[in-house]
This record gives sequence, C-alpha cells and structure tokens, in this order.
Amino acid sequence: MESYVLDWANLLLRWVHVITAIAWIGSSFYFVFLDSSLTPPEDEDLKKQGVSGELWAVHGGGFYHPVKFAVSPPQLPKHLHWFFWESYSTWLSGFALFTVSYLYSASTYLIDKSRMDWAPATAIAVALAFFVVFWLLYDAICRIFGQKKNGDAIVGALVFGLVCLAAWLACHWFAGRAAFLLVGAMIATAMSANVFFWIIPGQRTVIGQIKAGQPVDPIHGKRGKQRSVHNTYFTLPVLFAMLSNHYSFTWNYPQNWLVLIVMMFAGAAIRQFFVMRHGYKLGRNGNPLPYALVGVTVILGAIVWMRPVPVASVPVSAPVSGAASAGAASAAGQNDAKADFAAVQTVLEQRCYLCHGAQVQMKNLRLDSPALVKQNAQAIYQQAVVQKLMPMNNATQITDAERALIGRWFEAGANTGP
Repeated sequence: MESYVLDWANLLLRWVHVITAIAWIGSSFYFVFLDSSLTPPEDEDLKKQGVSGELWAVHGGGFYHPVKFAVSPPQLPKHLHWFFWESYSTWLSGFALFTVSYLYSASTYLIDKSRMDWAPATAIAVALAFFVVFWLLYDAICRIFGQKKNGDAIVGALVFGLVCLAAWLACHWFAGRAAFLLVGAMIATAMSANVFFWIIPGQRTVIGQIKAGQPVDPIHGKRGKQRSVHNTYFTLPVLFAMLSNHYSFTWNYPQNWLVLIVMMFAGAAIRQFFVMRHGYKLGRNGNPLPYALVGVTVILGAIVWMRPVPVASVPVSAPVSGAASAGAASAAGQNDAKADFAAVQTVLEQRCYLCHGAQVQMKNLRLDSPALVKQNAQAIYQQAVVQKLMPMNNATQITDAERALIGRWFEAGANTGP
C-alpha cells in the first residue's frame, strides 16, 4: 500500500510540476521575447507618458499592443498582475516531487554505495546543502561582480565554473540519476530564489515609491532585469537535467558529470540564440546563429563521443556470478538461442527478489514465480537489459553477463517452462 500511495503522489506531483513549469517558463520566454522586440514608440502621447518601447502583435484573431515603461508609469492601475506564483508553484511542487521520489527513499534512489556509502540522513543533508550553498555563492557572485565593468561576462564565467564543480561533486557523491536531477533542482532553486529575493521585492519597492510620491530608483528594475535574464539562460540546462532521468545512457555514462556539463552548456548556447534573434531582426546586434551552431555542434559531438562500443558476446558457458551464477550460465549453455529459465530465475533470485519478492514488492511488482516472471517479461527486459535501470543504482551488483543472459532468454521467447 505504501508503494501504491507513493506512486500516486509521484504522478500527481509530477503532473502539477509540469503544468506550473510550463506556465513559468512560458511567461519567462514571452517577456524575454517582448523585451528584445520592443521598438521606440512613434506616438507622441506614448512618448510623453514615458513609454520606452512598444510592440504590435497579432494572435488568436486579435491585435495586441503592449508597451513598456522603463522606470514607472504615470500612475498605477487598479489591477496590476504579478508574475510570481508560477515560479513559487513550480519550485514547491518540484521540491515535493524530489522529496517523494528521492529523499523519502534515499537509501534506494539517492545513495550509490559504490560512490559514497553514507547514512540516508547524511545523504539527504548533503543534497539539501547543494540548494543552499549554490544559491549563496551564486548570489554573492552577482552582488560582487554584477554591477562592475564586464560584470555580465564575469558573472557568467564564475557561475559556469560553479555549476561545473557542483555537477562533478554530485556525480561523484550520489547515484547518477539522482545527481543529474539534484543539479537541475539546485539551479531551479536559484531561479525561484531570484524571483523571491530580488525580482518581486524590487518591484514592491518601486510600487511603494510610486505610491509615496517619491522618485523611483531605477536600480531595482536593473537588478530585477539582470536576475530575470539569468533565469532564462538557466532554463534549458535545467530542463535537460530534469528530462535526463528517463535516459540512463546519460547518467550511467562513466564520465556522467562531463555529459551533464556539456549538455547544459549546449542548452545555454542555444538559448542565447533565441534571446538575441529578435534584436538581430531589429538591427540591434549581430547574427546570433553561431551560438545555435555551437550548441548543436556540442550536442552532436556528445552523441559521437558517447556512442556504444561494440561488446563481444558473452560465452554462454562463462560464469555469471559466484557458484550459483556459474551454475546458471552453465544451464544456459545447453541452448545458445534459448537461455534456460532456471538460470534466469537464479539471477532474479540473487538480484531482484530483495525488492520484488515475497516480503517486498516495490512498484507493486513481484517476480518470485514463473507466472509473474512471464507476465512481466517485457518490463524485466526493458529495465534490466535495454535501459539498465534495474536493479536501482545496481545495489545488488548484477553483472553484464547476467543482463546478457536475461536478454537471450527474452529474445528466445521468454519461456518459463511448462
């Protein structure tokens, strides 16, 4: 029942998280586009009101004419929409999902004992520290260098170095899939913290100054804009980290930390193209196509670099693991095209019953009878042979030879006997 409830919690939280993330990222992308596409107003009345830019657009059968006041409008409207609940809802649902999926079962999903054999409480504390420490260091970098000459370039380089260090540490300390997600969640936390600690407070200060009839300090708008721009460059790297947990060839790669860094860099480069393309159309900056080409080239390079290396067939008579596994491989050797189910069952007993046997049925899956193995043969093949996701973090130390044994059995018809 616990596993069933957790599955529902995971599904519903993931659903909410994706919906709110779409809302947040969508509004972020739109306002970056809007800022990049604004042109000086032509109407004299708009100029007198202090409008710094305008845009005419058509969508959904109607025409839209948004304008921007760089510092403050002549007067505040009755109804002013705030863009912050999208950010907060995304972070809250994401953190809840991370808690249910990884922190609650830290010993299974967060810890890889071949990397760091620490207690669940320690692993959880260190994982949460990634969120806090990254935000504090990133925020300090922005405070110290953000307003200096070439500040954007300095901040970009230092933050990139900080992300690289975090990726290296996470991939050496935690299970691969958890490490990728942790780094993505770490950056997403900084994004939401930008909204909470800088963008919204700055806007509230400006509104307070307007209501009090005081001169509006433009520094608040500049700081908010800077953090908002940072958020848009973080977006594609975060999305890659979140999606990668479905593709084990990324986080299972021996140099998985480098895979994460390379793909995040590619995402940021591609995002730069989209940020600059609107300004290019208006003649404000050069052609940003090289950024997109760099990002695509990096991705293609990663595809070539990570391509599977042909592996020689494992002799069916070779020992699988230990005395029992050796007997299993010997039984499989009776028929190279159709591995003996007794051998497969021995592997399942050694590697899978711990989580899918009589005592425990994680994900409501049980494999300790021929009928249940036959019923779930495709899932076993996909998870253990094709994707190599199971056993989770390879906690039971299944070998490549054992995976190959299961593969031959499945491809020969998944026979479980009479």
